Amino acid sequence: MILFCDTSALIKLLIREPQSDLMQQVSGRAEAIAVCRITWAEAMAGLARRQREDPISSDDLELARQHLMTSWPSFSIVEVSQPLVEVAGCFADAFALRGYDSVQLAAAHQLHVTTALPLTFASYDRRLNQAAQLLQLEVLPSAPDRLPDRH
Repeated sequence: MILFCDTSALIKLLIREPQSDLMQQVSGRAEAIAVCRITWAEAMAGLARRQREDPISSDDLELARQHLMTSWPSFSIVEVSQPLVEVAGCFADAFALRGYDSVQLAAAHQLHVTTALPLTFASYDRRLNQAAQLLQLEVLPSAPDRLPDRH
């Protein structure tokens, strides 16, 4: 199984948050972890925002950044291309998604249709999960029955 992580799911592998244990378990069983190329920038921005809004120690933040840097080469990266962003634009319109959320979804969908392995989509955004389900992607069940929209 390929585990496709959007940024909200990947962050849970980098720092302790609710559902980090679930993400650790699922990622440990996956044959590969896949991310979209933009996830690097989103993750770095997310870590910085976390530091500003819900302070974690500077040491913990630096450990999370180092974990991202050392883990990144092991991920399967879905590259951003013109055809992918065109699909993302359609998804943004069809599912009322934000720009980068639609790119994440388009990347996961592209990987789903081009690989023989089963793919599980991991996100902690309710709207993005609903869109993924409409596209027939297997979505990682999350413990809280109600996930927030990040919108």
